Amino acid sequence: MSDEIFEHETTETMTREQAAARLRELADQLSRQNEVRIEHAGRDVVVTVPDQVELEVELEIEEGGETELEISLSW
Repeated sequence: MSDEIFEHETTETMTREQAAARLRELADQLSRQNEVRIEHAGRDVVVTVPDQVELEVELEIEEGGETELEISLSW
């Protein structure tokens, strides 16, 4: 049995510009406040973010041209 209280994961297809805007929105929340707000099932879920976080950036390039850029914040 998992110890997770909450998990939210979405996958959407959007333009590069839309993805940049979504990342910018999250970055703005981090820089202006100590919380991140995610909408889930019609309600806002707010997570408090401490002053120090761990940032992980992972880039995978596979044969055939598929590429994945994964950005992870943890604390």
